[in-house]
Amino acid sequence: MITKLVILDRDGTINQDSDDYVKSADEWLPLPGALEAIARLNHAGWHVVVASNQSGLGRGLFDVAALNAMHAKMHKLLGSVGGRIDAVFYCPHSPDEACQCRKPAPGLFEQIGERYGMELTGVHTVGDSLRDLQAGAAAGCTPHLVHTGKGQKLRGKTLPADFPQDTCVHDDLAAFVDWLLAQPETKVHAVHKAPHKTGAHA
Repeated sequence: MITKLVILDRDGTINQDSDDYVKSADEWLPLPGALEAIARLNHAGWHVVVASNQSGLGRGLFDVAALNAMHAKMHKLLGSVGGRIDAVFYCPHSPDEACQCRKPAPGLFEQIGERYGMELTGVHTVGDSLRDLQAGAAAGCTPHLVHTGKGQKLRGKTLPADFPQDTCVHDDLAAFVDWLLAQPETKVHAVHKAPHKTGAHA
């Protein structure tokens, strides 16, 4: 069982986001310092998993081959700086399909917990939008907002009331990693409680 796990959003957290969707490997561009930040987590013994809405699939904007190419580029660039993402969990559905895996629903996080056989209470999750953090919090994760991607518009502002109350805020993924690696070891492991049930799987 993995005890040192971090769950990251993708677009706007690891790579540049786009209102027109990231549709190809050429359009997948890492944010400054993000890949190096993931490598630092790995070197400190952390496992990293991605949970990402990819409704561009359901909308017909790109296909699975294009998505796989994006992730192949991500893995290759990560490898070049000594980093690694263990797995990518994504929701392929459009908003009108009413699935349980599209964030803010917690289905992707439930899938991650099942894959790794662990309770997610206390696991750190990082994203740039409200729905990222709502999904993680519903699965028991500790939510972290980064001021990149969609989170840029909240820079210098008080978080709206609909954000989870325990949300931590960081400038970017590198700043989150700085914070996490500075925490005492006793505070960084997931706190295992009774299994947290949040509904059906997608």
